[in-house]
Amino acid sequence: MPALKQKVYAYITSGKRLLLMRHVDFPESGLQVAGGTVKQGEDLVSAVLREVEEETGLMNLEFNGCLGASIRYMKDVGLDEIHHRFFYHLRCLEETPPSWRHDEHDPSDGSPGPIHLEWFWTELDDVHELAGNQEEFLNTLQLNID
Repeated sequence: MPALKQKVYAYITSGKRLLLMRHVDFPESGLQVAGGTVKQGEDLVSAVLREVEEETGLMNLEFNGCLGASIRYMKDVGLDEIHHRFFYHLRCLEETPPSWRHDEHDPSDGSPGPIHLEWFWTELDDVHELAGNQEEFLNTLQLNID
């Protein structure tokens, strides 16, 4: 029986730009948004804010609610897991460079850290596909910021 895990994802926006990430050492993992595994006993909002801070270094964010949830069997990426995924909208309130690197030191998959991540802003209209179907609620996000 596949393991069930709760996952949180953050669509972080600044105006009509979306913050995306690529793994520096594993570019084949594709473009992604901030997110990760909910810890035992952790509420979903705390989890998404923790994951964003760990992965991006950003802390000055406005929480704009949950955009939706879905269930995804991860067999297509080699995992015998079912992910209950929750997608949130956060607005970045601080000035950032157009791109930056940030290391995640506490990977939820148990791998040794750090994980080297490269973050960059891109126009929301230019985003059509993300790794692991993370684009799933981009249309809902678009409605939230239009």
